[in-house]
Amino acid sequence: MIARNPRQAAVRRIAIALTVSVSALSLAACGDGGSDDAAAKKGDDITVGLLLPDRDTARFEKFDYPLIKQEVASLTNNQGTVRYANAEASTSRQSEQFRKMIADKVDVILVDALNSKTIATDVQKAKNAGIPVIAYDRLAEGPIDAYVSHDNELVGQVQGRAIIGELGDKAEKSKVVMMNGDPADPNTARFKDGALSELQGQVDIVEQYDTKEWKPSIAKANMAKAIREVGLNNIAAVYSANDGMAGAVIEALKEAGATKMPPVTGQDANLDAVQRVVSGEQYMTVYKSFLLEATNAAKIAVAKVQGRAIEFAALTRETVDSPTQKNIPAMLVPVVALTKDNIQDTVITDGVYTVDDICTPKYKADCAAIGLK
Repeated sequence: MIARNPRQAAVRRIAIALTVSVSALSLAACGDGGSDDAAAKKGDDITVGLLLPDRDTARFEKFDYPLIKQEVASLTNNQGTVRYANAEASTSRQSEQFRKMIADKVDVILVDALNSKTIATDVQKAKNAGIPVIAYDRLAEGPIDAYVSHDNELVGQVQGRAIIGELGDKAEKSKVVMMNGDPADPNTARFKDGALSELQGQVDIVEQYDTKEWKPSIAKANMAKAIREVGLNNIAAVYSANDGMAGAVIEALKEAGATKMPPVTGQDANLDAVQRVVSGEQYMTVYKSFLLEATNAAKIAVAKVQGRAIEFAALTRETVDSPTQKNIPAMLVPVVALTKDNIQDTVITDGVYTVDDICTPKYKADCAAIGLK
């Protein structure tokens, strides 16, 4: 569960950073109104539609949804509500859920699109109905109003650097397997590009696989294939785009007889992945602050509905391009490489997990070995 005091401390840190930029711009709002007439009619009684993609990624159910719900309530004097739906890895189900949100006339939609291209039709329908759409975590196509995520190319770069750093002088001749994500996910290409910018020319990339719907079972089968083709003892490292696949990769390595794991990367800082980092089975994971991403998404959604254009601009200080739209207002949250050395300073300090969450009896000795107790 999320620890109360660390989370409150993290919220205060976020609030201080945002207040500085918002307060400075608010002075200008006094002279120009800073809101459009249609949105200004909405007060605190608003409904935020939230569409998340799957339940296999632990963070969505455990962190993103509860944090967004909590922040919307906090921003609206407990009058605002979140209407939530999970697509359970089905693009057709997500489209049905999206259309129902439109039919139910929610005030704004936050969508983490399973397929960035196919969702564009639904985004356009929302636009036609006057409902703002904010792309969350993944950049959807169509006329979206804002994008809240992380610098996803940087995620791949962080993963690639971790592999190069761990291999050290042996990197040049090292054989590396790449387990990429779902090609239908727009983030996959960015993760991959970032990783390749660090790995190409530095290591020998012997196998690359795309993983439909990010399914660990597919990643495990592909890893078993790589082991057969490359040889277990010849694989020096595995780039895994996320933690679910990292766990599957490690299972395949174990089943093939590996007693010492090559460096395996991950992403999302799932609890089981953090425990694998503690035990040495997984080398690293990319920690993307759920708190920062979720709370900022809620702030943008509420501000957009309430017509507070000045604050909205302050929260989206960057822009990104999609294949269908240029200069999309964006909030890109920083990422951190989580290893044994900084577990305390990342997921524990931010209140994502407690030491007790991580250091269960199975991991007590490993936790003690790295001073986590």
